[in-house]
Amino acid sequence: MSTLMLTHYACIGHEPGKEHPESPNRLKSVLSTLEAETFNDLIRRVAPLGSIEQISRVHPRDHVEAVLDAIPTEGRRALDPDTIASPGSGDAALRAAGAACTAVDAVLTGAANNAFCAVRPPGHHAEQAKSMGFCLFNSIAVGAEHARAEHGLTRVAVVDFDVHHGNGTQAIFWDKADLFYASTHQYPFYPGSGGASERGASDNIVNAPLSQMSGSLQFQDAFSNAILPALRGFQPELIMISAGFDAHADDPLASLMLNDEDYRWVTTALMDAANDVCEGRIVSMLEGGYDLAALGRCAGIHVETLMSA
Repeated sequence: MSTLMLTHYACIGHEPGKEHPESPNRLKSVLSTLEAETFNDLIRRVAPLGSIEQISRVHPRDHVEAVLDAIPTEGRRALDPDTIASPGSGDAALRAAGAACTAVDAVLTGAANNAFCAVRPPGHHAEQAKSMGFCLFNSIAVGAEHARAEHGLTRVAVVDFDVHHGNGTQAIFWDKADLFYASTHQYPFYPGSGGASERGASDNIVNAPLSQMSGSLQFQDAFSNAILPALRGFQPELIMISAGFDAHADDPLASLMLNDEDYRWVTTALMDAANDVCEGRIVSMLEGGYDLAALGRCAGIHVETLMSA
């Protein structure tokens, strides 16, 4: 199976500050892992700049322009208490959105069977008109809407296994019956959303909240009993993954206590579902993960598994 990896050096140029957990070293760790011989067959492409038109399918154009106008020419500027922009942040955010759209193009035209976007800043907390939680634009939602606008898809699913609930993706998808969002996440926890009762206007949202210290069994049960049956029932034409690796036991920001092999298991399970409903078509986007060693290992396992089918 051919797997495409999209990235750009500009995504390292987003620098929220020396003590900020969403550091350039996160992406460096992932890219270093993907240089191993195991990944020789990975197709590597440079992520292009996403356009304002692409991003404005999700975010109001005036908001997109306001975020880009807020990027400082020197120093740093807080877009919210957690979301800090530096001079390189605008280019990085545009490359992340561009990666999502280009990955969708490649998978839907058959140029690749699946794809992984090794980009930052992450995106799943960004709401329609609000940057938050380290996220400027909601890149995975931009990719989903690109699939519908440019390729005529009607049903696109996003599955999110980041430890934090993707409140932004949920809010963007809430009233859209043809978009499906499912998430496992620590709860109660930042950003405060993601209760099981949050189902979307058309029953198109599935939240499987997990208590702190839950571990592998509860995580796998949530997927097996809640998310995967609903995903198959939705019958998406494309599955997109918000691939956060901060539910790992070593991560300093949370405490779900997953291990390396849980990421192999969940990637395999999502690939099996994709094979059943959408010809194996998957686009995965890097979200969180703040222990550098665990992030590098688990992102590598995720990509190796994508390459294995």
